[in-house]
Amino acid sequence: MDKKLLQELKSRLEKEKKNLQEQLETMAEKDKKLPGDWDTKYPRLNGGVGSSGLEEEADEVEEYATRLPIEYALETKLRDINLALKKIKKGKYGICENCQKPISPERLNISPETRFCQKCKK
Repeated sequence: MDKKLLQELKSRLEKEKKNLQEQLETMAEKDKKLPGDWDTKYPRLNGGVGSSGLEEEADEVEEYATRLPIEYALETKLRDINLALKKIKKGKYGICENCQKPISPERLNISPETRFCQKCKK
């Protein structure tokens, strides 16, 4: 792989990693027991009294349910980015995990964290 392209992709991956970590920190906490795992924060509102309290509890549950899939998607993408950065360090970046053939530069430009070539992704 072209060294200039590799450096460009590495830089993009590092920027995206920082961005994802910042997004995750707003809605989740790092799991102390499982490195690389995040736990969605349960939102806590004011805790009103009576019917307003029940409404706030329902809003908390709804907000939590909304955050879960977002946190999961961000966490998954962050894992893929971390894996890509490790592969760059080891000199194994840009190789399909399935067929062991090089992933096209065009595909890597679109999604630098990709783990599979276009043929194997299907």
